[in-house]
Amino acid sequence: MTTYVTRARGRRGLVPALAVPLALLLTTTACSGDSGGESGDDPAAQLAEAKAALDETPGVTLSLTTDELPKGVDGVLSATGIGTHAPAFEGDIKVVVNSITVDVPVVAVEGDVYATLPFTNQFVPIDAEDYGAPDPADLLATDGGVSSWLTEVTDVTVGDEVRDGDQVLTSYAGTLPGSAVDSVIPSADEKADFPVTFTIDDDGRLAAADLTGPFYGSEGDVDYRLEISDYGTEKDIQAP
Repeated sequence: MTTYVTRARGRRGLVPALAVPLALLLTTTACSGDSGGESGDDPAAQLAEAKAALDETPGVTLSLTTDELPKGVDGVLSATGIGTHAPAFEGDIKVVVNSITVDVPVVAVEGDVYATLPFTNQFVPIDAEDYGAPDPADLLATDGGVSSWLTEVTDVTVGDEVRDGDQVLTSYAGTLPGSAVDSVIPSADEKADFPVTFTIDDDGRLAAADLTGPFYGSEGDVDYRLEISDYGTEKDIQAP
């Protein structure tokens, strides 16, 4: 009988002892659920921080690519290089002109664009729009450049987090007005809407943007992917 009473008292004594950590656990869980973790953060604030990070870095590596263009369209297949806030860009652009694919080394500095055209060995001034291309130095413009997409996007929804090596990436999907896209890629239809998905890394920086829409009139939608890396790049890019 004594043994029974001792055990009963022992069990009753466990109740308050267990209740405290259990209550703390439930409270912590409830708080976590209320905040929603990373996905529960204000997406507009997250994207605004990503804009600030891109606007503040001295330079980055940029890559704008598409797998294909509509048949018969002259336009940009890819543009890859280093962009700075000088503004300046140095890299290569691959364009389709009259159904011929051409690789063109390009330097753009403060509104002037220079390219080494096919069958030449020196840079000459060009009008990038003649090739259906933007001035690549404008990609990093703090007003009207790529970073402005992050604050002009509407109807934003937060996607899942995924791991890519050491990085944790979060996607944000929404819609960009054509006027915002047109300011970066002049061939885009400024009256259309462009579905976009941004990928933000765990440092709060824009890592990629995937856009779909009428970049070349009524010839059909094109998928462009913009990748940004090497934040903090410093390079003195001069006109050739």
